[in-house]
Amino acid sequence: MNAFAIEQEEKKQLPARYQKMAPEELTSRIWQAKKALGNDLVIMGHHYQRDDVIQFADHRGDSLKLAQIAAAEREATYVVFCGVHFMAETADILTTDEQAVVLPDLQAGCSMADMADIDDLEEAWEVIERDFGETVIPVTYVNSTAAIKAFVGRHGGLTCTSSNAENVLQWCFEQKERVLFLPDQHLGRNTAVKFGIPLEQMIVWNPLRGAYDDVSGDLTATKVILWKGHCSVHQTFTVDHIRQYRERDPEFRILVHPECCYDVVQAADDDGSTDYIIKQIQRAPAGSKWAIGTEVNLVQRLAHEHPDVTVRLLSQTMCSCLTMNRIDQPHLLWVLESLLDGKVINRIQVADDVAREAKTALDRMLALV
Repeated sequence: MNAFAIEQEEKKQLPARYQKMAPEELTSRIWQAKKALGNDLVIMGHHYQRDDVIQFADHRGDSLKLAQIAAAEREATYVVFCGVHFMAETADILTTDEQAVVLPDLQAGCSMADMADIDDLEEAWEVIERDFGETVIPVTYVNSTAAIKAFVGRHGGLTCTSSNAENVLQWCFEQKERVLFLPDQHLGRNTAVKFGIPLEQMIVWNPLRGAYDDVSGDLTATKVILWKGHCSVHQTFTVDHIRQYRERDPEFRILVHPECCYDVVQAADDDGSTDYIIKQIQRAPAGSKWAIGTEVNLVQRLAHEHPDVTVRLLSQTMCSCLTMNRIDQPHLLWVLESLLDGKVINRIQVADDVAREAKTALDRMLALV
């Protein structure tokens, strides 16, 4: 193992003293460190983050809101991102070179982002260009690596979030005849259907096979090419969950995230982004009942913050983002106290050439908001 690899491995090792601390001490010391760092520090927290961590966030949001905040943040020297790796990469791309983005636990990744590998995408693009010529524009969900975003930026495309996917799709079809949507096939399919594109005009690219799934004959009717990826949390919700809720209590409205499967979105009463789900509950009439198909930390927080509304998780199993939950109080305290000691650990840095092209894709998205 070379010196760089050893250094990276050491960064992942949470010192034992933090693992042994009582919750009360962890909480107290995080607040103390946060106060001591003052305006040099900003903590960002995604809505799926656990409650004992999100309480320290200066800014809470979904992927779109946090990207907007990162692009505007110029005061803080340190941006500590309580989310997952691709979110911290996005923050590094959008902040200045003088600012350091820190991810408390480097192992907080995203299984969906891992489903789109840059080498697989390069190979897929060769086939897609062979079959469709220059009629395809790529768009990637922000739940993707910086390398994927850079590819999209380099080929004239842009990023999207679940909040703005319809607007992004509108922009894409103003540029070209077809769209390659990655890495989440479900968000791509559900958004395209809302846009008026029938399922018959969508095909799926399977990176594991290096080929389209279940396609034979003429491809000319194709409008959307979906990358075969998914969110491990949202794919667990089923039509049967919806049926069970309706049978138990028809008064429950079913609200799901568009990362859920097509059949689930079609069976639900409503669907929308994380921000949309939050706003629906905020304006819900007292006494109304909601079964929500999204990450459990958010659902439980909404239930706690809106006691006059009945909010339940659509599934009876705990659908949590396990990688997001790797960000915990011990890791957060570790990186904050390291900053106080003058050490920046677990810094996320995207290579300049990748960051430049990825920023092009992100800027195109942000210009549409």
